Amino acid sequence: MFDDFKSAFQRHNNAHAQLIIINVVIFLVIGFISVVGIIASASALPDFIYQQFTIPPTIAEFLTRPWTLITYMFAHSRYDIFHILFNMLALYWFGKLFVEYLGSDKLVAVYILGGLVGGLLYLLLFNTVPFFVERSGFSGMVGASAAVFAIMVATATLLPDYTFHLLFFGPVRIKYIALFYVVLSFLGTTQENAGGNIAHLGGALMGFVYIKQLQAGVNWGGWITITLDWFKDLFKPKRNVKVTYRKEEKRSGSKPSGPSKASQAEIDAILDKISDRGYESLTKEEKEKLFNASKK
Repeated sequence: MFDDFKSAFQRHNNAHAQLIIINVVIFLVIGFISVVGIIASASALPDFIYQQFTIPPTIAEFLTRPWTLITYMFAHSRYDIFHILFNMLALYWFGKLFVEYLGSDKLVAVYILGGLVGGLLYLLLFNTVPFFVERSGFSGMVGASAAVFAIMVATATLLPDYTFHLLFFGPVRIKYIALFYVVLSFLGTTQENAGGNIAHLGGALMGFVYIKQLQAGVNWGGWITITLDWFKDLFKPKRNVKVTYRKEEKRSGSKPSGPSKASQAEIDAILDKISDRGYESLTKEEKEKLFNASKK
């Protein structure tokens, strides 16, 4: 586990560790600001910051801070260490297995899609179903649970018979672990944490549908990968490339030059891309370079 977090943002195919670090850093920063605010009798600022990560249950209030549909899935209860602990443990175990088979890009896509669907289902029910509308008088919801449920169910849908060895229980197939938590969340939809349990179910549904669609050849998370790559490119340092042209004399009997050879670094980069996004993501030129290298 330590190796996954060591230089987490420089390691290949390590999105599960990167997501955990982001969640933990946000938890620690919000917690620190909140504690300092309480000690200084100035809790207005910490409360305001926390609100920016809390998705409210009513549409009217949600429209005043719509960004919380994204931010809520990266924050947790300020003073409940077990809330983030259990979420991050599940994210690590299931996320590590997920990236082994589908890569980091798809893991991030499932995380975000699960959080979005969980948040939208929460908003839908608390604004349309009378039972939940009557119970919408709370400040809002935070937590990565919907996103984690999406990854858990997606992994269990992809590899239903894969076995985890659990303390006190021994070997258990992950499909039963996922089913247990989905049933538990369904039973909790009428209890104190109804909003959170509704979001869990939304995330779980998204994880299941995502894998089924992926197996049918449709990647519902492709737009997320493209968007994140675009943002990454904005912060990449631009290289100054000087292009020169040399006109060569035409020699009689000369043979046409063959395909350009790819360096080992280029081949490694292509293989990394396949691991992250699959062979279909390669350009024609990259496929040609890989093919030529395989003939050596």
